[in-house]
Amino acid sequence: MIKSNLPLILASKSPRRKKLLEQIGLEFEIIASDFDEDSIEYTDPENYSKFLATAKAKRVAETLENPSVVIGADTIVVLENQVMNKPANEKDAIRMLKLLSGKAHSVYTAVAFVRSSDMYSKSYVKKTEVTFRTLDESEILQYVKSGSPLDKAGSYGIQDDYGAVFVKHIEGCYYNIVGLPLELFYSELNNFLKNEL
Repeated sequence: MIKSNLPLILASKSPRRKKLLEQIGLEFEIIASDFDEDSIEYTDPENYSKFLATAKAKRVAETLENPSVVIGADTIVVLENQVMNKPANEKDAIRMLKLLSGKAHSVYTAVAFVRSSDMYSKSYVKKTEVTFRTLDESEILQYVKSGSPLDKAGSYGIQDDYGAVFVKHIEGCYYNIVGLPLELFYSELNNFLKNEL
């Protein structure tokens, strides 16, 4: 089990990330970051997602009075070098799902740790390959009407969600698609906390 001498803060309002951290027994507080993701221009998936994860964590760390470790994360879906963040609306979600239908895409989740006392940070990124089966337009519309894909990168969820039946095959870490690559996260956070001041 992870033990921290400093409070842990999750800079995300994602219910999926909250559930994953609870799953591994972490005690933490949630302070959602208000960093404007749309202000950053896409470069390449690894650097882009790492920058966003770090920026979110730093934005929260700057507001803290007491020394803490802030956890930031960002998940992006990339199809043929086109990044798919959360859809703007239902029409956008339909567009994304039609593009993903019958194809393989990559999911990148970046995680950043920031120590608020001196803003020391470390980040890493994990990639998982996902292949969709060919989707019927009716099931895309039904899924989008449920509202579920509207808060998810790439307009789908693989966990506790109808979107799971779209996924034909994955190569890599399942939890990475959910929002945190748990095994790597656990190891990296342990290493980071060993360097607490």
